[in-house]
Amino acid sequence: MHCKHKAYVSTAAAALLLVGGPAAAAVAHPADAARKAPAAAPARADTDAAGAVAAALKKYPGVVESVDKDDAVWHVDIIGKNGKHAELTVDTRSGKVFTENANDDDGDDNGGNKALVGAKVTAQQAMKAALAAHAGQVRSVEWDDDDDSGKRYWNVEITSGGKTTNVHVDPTSGKATVSGSDSNDDG
Repeated sequence: MHCKHKAYVSTAAAALLLVGGPAAAAVAHPADAARKAPAAAPARADTDAAGAVAAALKKYPGVVESVDKDDAVWHVDIIGKNGKHAELTVDTRSGKVFTENANDDDGDDNGGNKALVGAKVTAQQAMKAALAAHAGQVRSVEWDDDDDSGKRYWNVEITSGGKTTNVHVDPTSGKATVSGSDSNDDG
């Protein structure tokens, strides 16, 4: 009787595989199915400054005036191709872009805007030059024309090892100069 029992089990297993095919085999052997399951997608990294700028420019083409990280969002200011100023917010998790404000520039800084629009080095290029001079993560980029000497430059703030370092990038040559560092109070 012991032999008959093995014959019935073997016959039943063969019939199950014949009728059910691979699905039945997976059910019959869950360990095999688990080994062949696709791996979970890797966790999405937060949007960095370069990604925020790219996303903002896709929504509102123009010239970036500044980029600044504030907790879970990037604030990106752009002078559009139409001459209007736009303030955009980019969510660091999703990369979605939201328009906060878009209006005609009131002309208060017409000379600064002309210099910015005519600069040979863009905000994106300034970020790359600053990171080549000082490794870390870009926290902000700002077009600066308020210097007492009247000199214009990109001010790139980089965080690394708990410290914030300012790197000035010449808008004509792209030369990056480390201007100083402070302890990072923002965390």
